[in-house]
Amino acid sequence: MGNIRVLDKEFKIYISEETIKARIAEIATSIREDLADKNPLFIVVLNGAFIFAADLLRETNIACEINFIRLSSYEGTNSTGKMKNIMGLDKNIEGRSVVIVEDIIDTGLTMEYLCKTIAKSNPAEIRIASLFVKPGKLQTDIKTDYKCFDIDNDFIVGYGLDYDGVGRNLKNIYKISETEQE
Repeated sequence: MGNIRVLDKEFKIYISEETIKARIAEIATSIREDLADKNPLFIVVLNGAFIFAADLLRETNIACEINFIRLSSYEGTNSTGKMKNIMGLDKNIEGRSVVIVEDIIDTGLTMEYLCKTIAKSNPAEIRIASLFVKPGKLQTDIKTDYKCFDIDNDFIVGYGLDYDGVGRNLKNIYKISETEQE
């Protein structure tokens, strides 16, 4: 499959489902080696990270708990930089190993906010697993313990990531066509 249309924009294939799943298997092995005996709590950031988290946790295959939170900082194709805590953490995390599972770290502001908020509950450690990181857009010094891909500043959809709520169900990752970026 080459180009696709999502709402009013054209996208072209960027990363195949097979490539994504192979990379997820690699980081799942690292998580398993690092945290197998710690019964970690995976905190999945909704909505975008749900597909990544499902595949990652099946591959990780260790005793763990999963919790979901929902934050938002996007409108259209741009990050607003303002966090909205819509649905919060409902587990006691004091003394726990916590892994935040995110779809994409763009500016890093959302992740910085989330780490600071979670740290107030005194976990033993906070680790970050992200499907994508955009190093060229980072505005913070956030450390990603487990990441699948560093990517360019292009806007992407698929595999849980959306454009105004559409495109999350696409199996591959698509990036916006050059003609749409102008």
